[in-house]
Amino acid sequence: MKNRYYSINEYLKKEFGQKTVKLSLDGGFTCPNRDGTKGYGGCAFCSANGSGEFASTIDKQIELLYGKWPNVKYLAYFQNHTNTYAPIEDLRKKYYEALNHPLIEGLVIGTRPDCIDNDVLDLLSEINENYFMWVELGLQTTNEKTSEFLNLKYTLNDFDTSIERLKSKNIKTVAHLILGLPNETEEDMFNSVKYVCDKGIFGIKLHMLNIVKESTLGNLMPDYTSFNSIDEYADLVIRILEIIPENITLHRLTADAPRSILMTPEWSYKKLTILNKINNELAKRDTCQGKKISGR
Repeated sequence: MKNRYYSINEYLKKEFGQKTVKLSLDGGFTCPNRDGTKGYGGCAFCSANGSGEFASTIDKQIELLYGKWPNVKYLAYFQNHTNTYAPIEDLRKKYYEALNHPLIEGLVIGTRPDCIDNDVLDLLSEINENYFMWVELGLQTTNEKTSEFLNLKYTLNDFDTSIERLKSKNIKTVAHLILGLPNETEEDMFNSVKYVCDKGIFGIKLHMLNIVKESTLGNLMPDYTSFNSIDEYADLVIRILEIIPENITLHRLTADAPRSILMTPEWSYKKLTILNKINNELAKRDTCQGKKISGR
């Protein structure tokens, strides 16, 4: 670990020999929590666009990023809504269309823990045998009361089952957790982190809760603020990093939403400032990922 935490950027640079970035794609999927199969309106924190405001097509994403990173490799990241929730032939067509693009090196698929059936698992296993890939599962919390409040419509057992099934096929998994959810304590957040780390995951994504327009939380709790300041948030993230095993890749330490839809925290769009604060504070405290486990 060159840095004080094992970033996915570090992992990918070693894997592919140069900087490798994800292209956020909108695959045109929906969600069982939107179309009435399990519910309507989506999860309470989710934006109208399924939390994929930065998603588009491969070519548009490359054009957008080329000026910043002219010499990189790319992964196709199916991001918004539920990217395993469609007829299997539709999934096959969209996945392979992305993989057949001459500049794409692999696939990243974001989905719900309750949307990996046998056909999906077989398709993912097939792709995993021939391409670089990982699957991201949006758990968010292990607190059942919070899960119910957020209208997630999936259970911790769904997560456990999908993790084990994916692992049985040697498919790398990444767990999403949201920090600062309403009524959750620090103990709740630490419990969620410890739980997913014990599952043998490849990576973890830590999101700060953003209240955005046209979301259920935006309508119900427009003034709710997950963290009062960057300092408060950075302090929590650092203490969480200290209990995450060193072999788990960190895919995100905060979350950003377009300022046009962001309600609170009003400063959360300052992604670089937040990351700089975390990195500077890690150095100041002379601490790192896994320190509370390894005792270093």
